[in-house]
Amino acid sequence: MSGAVPSGFLALPRVDPTLAREIQDDLEKVEELLRESVRSSDPLLTEAASHLLEAGGKRFRAMLVLLAARFGDPKVPDLIPAAAVVELTHVATLYHDDVMDEAELRRGKPSANQRWGNSVAILTGDYVFAKASMMLADLGTEAVRLQAETFARLVQGQILETSGPREGVDPLDHYLDVIDDKTASLIASSAEFGGMFGKVDPETVSTLTRACDALGMAFQLADDILDVASESAESGKTPGTDLREGVLTLPMFYALRSQDPADERLRSLLGRPLDDAEAEEALTLLRPHPAMTEADETLQGWADKARAELRTLPDIPARDAFLALCDYVVERSG
Repeated sequence: MSGAVPSGFLALPRVDPTLAREIQDDLEKVEELLRESVRSSDPLLTEAASHLLEAGGKRFRAMLVLLAARFGDPKVPDLIPAAAVVELTHVATLYHDDVMDEAELRRGKPSANQRWGNSVAILTGDYVFAKASMMLADLGTEAVRLQAETFARLVQGQILETSGPREGVDPLDHYLDVIDDKTASLIASSAEFGGMFGKVDPETVSTLTRACDALGMAFQLADDILDVASESAESGKTPGTDLREGVLTLPMFYALRSQDPADERLRSLLGRPLDDAEAEEALTLLRPHPAMTEADETLQGWADKARAELRTLPDIPARDAFLALCDYVVERSG
């Protein structure tokens, strides 16, 4: 989109200007509905529930809902609430994720659990999800079913991440399964919601859903690569957070496969909590490592999979916007 996009919204490059303005206008309506929906008679609950909304965010999932509907009827009144539901569901999971991860920052600001404690953060996440569910009740049983299925996958992904790989399961395969449930599922459902409410034909909805599942995989892999590659807090968290916490991500899995004796020190640092000095040492060793190139190639593979699906769709500005999103996701890791 153009430079007129409100702060916090994702700027789409190389997109039809008319489509950009329409998406911007609809996102502003979604934003207004998001803020209205979390208001409560209790000031603390209103403040806590507004905390992550006011911290910004690109409204990436809401944008996918709006873009997918462009393959049908984007003027359906229920489309704005549908986009808000997807975004509220995402925000609700962030409150819970930050408690699980004992996170101190979210989008560059203190997390809700850091500011108000775990109990308030958990209850706030429940409240935001409840508000999404109330909105869903007016959108029909099919929408309720889709959100319930998606939320079940989100929870399953968190459980998989928490429990770790079962005996006999490749840890890398387990890591990718976690991403598919915990991140890609909601991104794919965003496209499905948009297709559902935009009255898009079923075959196109299926294609958009598959494309956005692959896009969701790329989206999280890019985040994980950026956590290593970035030398600033541009991702909203301190670079090397995963390393410090002993969390293995794609570049680390690839580095651990190395049999080069020169990588022995790096391998010894991966997969366990590190102090600040060890984390800096690990970043210094990992950033120039061939594992980063291999991780970038895997990321590119998922983006290419999304592009291949998208190129089978009608040649309209919305398709170009989806393709631009694929480029954006890849470029943000670099």
